[in-house]
Amino acid sequence: MGVKIAIGGKGGVGKTTVCAIWAKLFSEDGLDVLAIDADSSVSLSLAFGIPFEKTPKPLIEMKELIGERSGTGKNAVGAYFRLNPKVSDLPEQFWLDLGKVKLLVLGAITQAGAGCACAEGAFLKALLTHTILQRQEVVLVDLAAGVECMGRASVQGIDAMVVVVEPGARSIETANSVAAMANELGIKTVGVIGNKITDKSQIDVIKSGLAKQSSVVWLGALPYSKTLQQADLKREPVIDADKKIVKELTKAKNKLMELISG
Repeated sequence: MGVKIAIGGKGGVGKTTVCAIWAKLFSEDGLDVLAIDADSSVSLSLAFGIPFEKTPKPLIEMKELIGERSGTGKNAVGAYFRLNPKVSDLPEQFWLDLGKVKLLVLGAITQAGAGCACAEGAFLKALLTHTILQRQEVVLVDLAAGVECMGRASVQGIDAMVVVVEPGARSIETANSVAAMANELGIKTVGVIGNKITDKSQIDVIKSGLAKQSSVVWLGALPYSKTLQQADLKREPVIDADKKIVKELTKAKNKLMELISG
């Protein structure tokens, strides 16, 4: 079975960048990779440098498909739906083939009041559960920002939860919440990557803020990168933007794999 890793954190901390670069690094190790965009911002394709016109439509927007698989029909409101819709055939139908990396864009529920008790929520959870438990590739999931994804327990069965944290109280608090919920879900490996670091003292502040989560493992720190920001603005692949970032994420990936295998 392939390794399954979910990447989360507060919005804007850089989890999509980590997901895209790791996907490429795992593929360079000779492994097949399935990268899943499960965030409402659906920006993982941008991190791969995919042109806008070639970006896959998020599955969450395919109302007819969801209605067919959930048994509700299109735009059904308040209807009964299947809790376990058939989704096993969907990844191959809707992913974007990038070679050793396949990109599957799920999206996330954004409308107010829509939680897991709806056809869309059941559909997304079923797809995530299938990819985590049944797929043979290395699966990397770029989660929705915050802790909503953890509340839905959509990531049960993963090998590791990685939380990206930037220097800031809100980001640290979100990381604490995600780590605590990961422990409650029985996820044995929880790692943290510090991002946008401009001073080494910020690393100590982040580590101190995460101290109450004794099970959290520090995977490494990434410096603030202007070239990475420029690549984002130009829609260029983040893997080519900053060699130092790639080097640090390579070390973080290797450390995480040691933790999982150990």
